Amino acid sequence: MRSTMQKVPLSTNHLLERGSRYFGAREIVSRLPDKTCRRSTYADLRRRALQLAAALAKAGVRPGEPVATLMWNHAWHMEAYFGIPAAGAVLHTLNLRLSADDLAFILADAGDRVLIVDDVLLPLADRLAALVHLEQVIVVPTTGAAVPAGRTDYERFIEVDASAYRCPELDEDAPCGMCYTSGTTGRPRGVVYSHRSTVLHSLAISLPDCLDLSCHDTVLAVTPMFHANSWGVPYAATMVGAKLVFPGPHLGAEDLLDQMEQEQVTLALGVPTIWMTIQQALDAAPSRWRLRRGMRMMVGGAAVPQAMIAAFERYGLSIKHGWGMTELSPVGTLSWLKPEHDGLAPGGQHNVRARQGLALPLVELRIMGEDGPQPWDGASMGELQARGPWVTGGYHNQPDDPDKVTADGWLRTGDVACIDGEGYMRICDRTKDLIKSGGEWISSVDLENAIMGHPAVAEAAVVAIRHEKWGERPLAVVVAKPGASVTAEELARFIEPHFAPWQIPDDYAFVDALPRTSTGKFLKTRLREDFRDWQSKTR
Repeated sequence: MRSTMQKVPLSTNHLLERGSRYFGAREIVSRLPDKTCRRSTYADLRRRALQLAAALAKAGVRPGEPVATLMWNHAWHMEAYFGIPAAGAVLHTLNLRLSADDLAFILADAGDRVLIVDDVLLPLADRLAALVHLEQVIVVPTTGAAVPAGRTDYERFIEVDASAYRCPELDEDAPCGMCYTSGTTGRPRGVVYSHRSTVLHSLAISLPDCLDLSCHDTVLAVTPMFHANSWGVPYAATMVGAKLVFPGPHLGAEDLLDQMEQEQVTLALGVPTIWMTIQQALDAAPSRWRLRRGMRMMVGGAAVPQAMIAAFERYGLSIKHGWGMTELSPVGTLSWLKPEHDGLAPGGQHNVRARQGLALPLVELRIMGEDGPQPWDGASMGELQARGPWVTGGYHNQPDDPDKVTADGWLRTGDVACIDGEGYMRICDRTKDLIKSGGEWISSVDLENAIMGHPAVAEAAVVAIRHEKWGERPLAVVVAKPGASVTAEELARFIEPHFAPWQIPDDYAFVDALPRTSTGKFLKTRLREDFRDWQSKTR
């Protein structure tokens, strides 16, 4: 017997058509550099995305060829998200926070000939043009200023009649997007997404137990569109017809809270460092903003402390914790409660929700130790490995890398994790961030989350420092909240109930700010370098 189902290729073009046909009047709100708002619709998105596709084809961009974007979050970037794949080409988002040298390497490695750039980012584009050959630089006039000579005005570029334009027929496994890893442990590497993987990822993250995304939502996408497709939410929002709100370059806590209030946002997404500053702003002026009660917050990129989950609940806001990486398109897990958790006290529920969560449908996880797969008992740790239809099987120009993909096809994430009997995964650390003291492993993530539960602490990072006797010991680098103070002794007493004595740091450094990666994570390589000569107090 054979299946009687039609074989229709999955495509981001279908998401674009669906968004326009069924939700054409739904808004896309873009905050511009001068803080005014540009309002457009999904019908506008389709029309202009197809104009961009037709213009790129007319300019000689070939199917399968990458087109780079250097842009903030706004409707023009959405047009590139759909217009570039509609031309059969590959959307290649560039991380505008990387160095010019790294970006030049990425452009050369990907083979980009065309760059679409915000006018406010032209100085960076000019530095890139001096390092790598670009045939055409197309400038988006977000400020309304005149486009310099020698550059192409985006609005004039897309002034083409696309009424008869037809997207090229592509296999669903054809590439539609490309994103490079942040390169914190070496040169950035390109991950190439397919039309099929992008559509399946959109369907999965929209499920009720995941983001519960629908046309009734208003979504604030704080996560950069240049970073792993803004966690895939722009594609999913278009699919379901959710209103989209983009902050542009304005990522300060008060600016984001103003947008949440003005647009009555129901779902916002960003890394924990963003939510730390928002929590501090709410704590300082709890009655200033009238946010939509029950607003959901998708938080990923680093572990979320239980204290943060509890703090936002006091304002009627709910954190949805997750884990992923560029190589997973990027969402691999999200944390939600099961019916059997309904009877737990708030602290017990927070404990479940602070885990990285359950694998999304179609994603498989396993924990691998030196002696093979580890049991799902919540205690046995090992390297987290993943596979699934939106998990990469290699890298651009590096298809076979045994250090990243196993012989039987599982992605080696580099995260150390455990999974409990209910299937909840918990990240214990990155392999390079684990601390081995006296032959025993200490999780820097667990220590960080515990320390950040102290009411006087804004943020904390834990790194290993050398010790003659124990090999390594943990050093906690702490930032106090504005106007607050805390001592090393107070922090040690605060976390003492949760750790064995040998796990508790004896060493604390208090700083004004922590260094961060281009995506907002703590930059531990810098901290290890800054404190390489630190003398541990442990005896």
